[in-house]
Amino acid sequence: MTQPVPQASHDSRGAPQRALGFWMCTALVVGNIIGMGIFLLPAGLAPYGFNATLGWVITLAGCLVLARVFARLAREFPHAGGPYAYMRDHFGEGIAFMTLWCYWISLWITNATLAVGVVGYLVALFPGFVAVPTAIAALGLVWCFVVVSLFGARTGGGVQVVTTVLKLVPMVVVIGLGAWWLLTEPASYVRSLPTTPITLHDTMAASTIALFAMLGLESASVPAGQVRDPGRTIPRATLVGTLIAAVVYIIVSTIPMLLIPQDELAKSSAPFVALLDHMLGAGSGRWLALFVIISGIGALNGWTLLTGELTATMAAHGVLPALFARRNRHGAPVTALIVSGLLATAMVLMSTSKSLVQGFVFLTTVVTAANLPLYLGCALALVVMWRKRGPAAARGLLPLGLLGAGYAVFAIIGIGTESLLWALALAAAGLPVYWAMRWRRARDAAGVPVAPA
Repeated sequence: MTQPVPQASHDSRGAPQRALGFWMCTALVVGNIIGMGIFLLPAGLAPYGFNATLGWVITLAGCLVLARVFARLAREFPHAGGPYAYMRDHFGEGIAFMTLWCYWISLWITNATLAVGVVGYLVALFPGFVAVPTAIAALGLVWCFVVVSLFGARTGGGVQVVTTVLKLVPMVVVIGLGAWWLLTEPASYVRSLPTTPITLHDTMAASTIALFAMLGLESASVPAGQVRDPGRTIPRATLVGTLIAAVVYIIVSTIPMLLIPQDELAKSSAPFVALLDHMLGAGSGRWLALFVIISGIGALNGWTLLTGELTATMAAHGVLPALFARRNRHGAPVTALIVSGLLATAMVLMSTSKSLVQGFVFLTTVVTAANLPLYLGCALALVVMWRKRGPAAARGLLPLGLLGAGYAVFAIIGIGTESLLWALALAAAGLPVYWAMRWRRARDAAGVPVAPA
């Protein structure tokens, strides 16, 4: 088995510095899962009625299984450097590269959409902000968090803890109000029940939409080289963070569905604002926009940190130019962060076109499809590990791996042919990069001089 390349930063004496502990890793998982999607999700799921509830049950069960997959891999390979090493050691460099390439693309697309979404809510909360062009404001946010990450994983992790705590405030308020409403007006929960019939097709479609909101459960394992005691910290943070997000999501998605008429909820551009207006009177929900902004900012911070770490990890393993692996005195991957910022900048500029805005829902399914190869591959890695070690030495690996792979295949089927083809196209776009890096390493091995990366 190839030895993984260490990813920890180092102090002036060369000793490893691992900046992320349990709470920072947990905040990274919760903060990256709970972004801005949850604030629109009830409206997106409203047309599916109780199919959405079944979809949520399937999605949350599947995501908890996947969380256990990542937790088990981190426990078995605490110093492997994250998902790239898991995939490479079990399936080879080529499959590992293609899987992480798709995932890498999805990260900086997500960063761009988060930045644009935050600006939209800033305009809603502060009307005077409309004077600032959307693209300029969004680019300011993208580069603000690139700068934060340049000060190291500990700084970014600290920001993540604060924003995660703040973004949970409106979730707690919604849950509290829902409980209070249930005690004072229980009849209101059955007054406007959804009428959409339950079908397998609609349940699978709703499950796919819900899965987009749960992306990020792997967040603690991506910067593995920056995590203290990774064999213990990553599994605990992954499971606890996923469970917190799952419980919050299923409750806050169900309350609006039961209290607001189905047609009204489906047309709402701000379903939680509509819920608070419904419960407390018109205008009561406007303050929620502030927490939507905080939630989006926290997710942007977390995904920026992950994008830089994943880029540096791939470079350290020799499948991206070595320049991307270089770190500053804070342990931050400077070039990787700057390049990911430039790619997100390009996406922000593209997002100002009307056609891309209209295709936002499609874009989210493409991002989901780009994540699924990673989930499937990591689950199958447990099956390979079980076969190599034998049933006696690898107890529990086979059922966990099969369950995780089964859910990933279910999601791939539900995602739809068009989105899946786009994900395959993204993978194909990485082939020239992979072949160029292989050619370069072959020349280096043969002793042929090559210009430095």
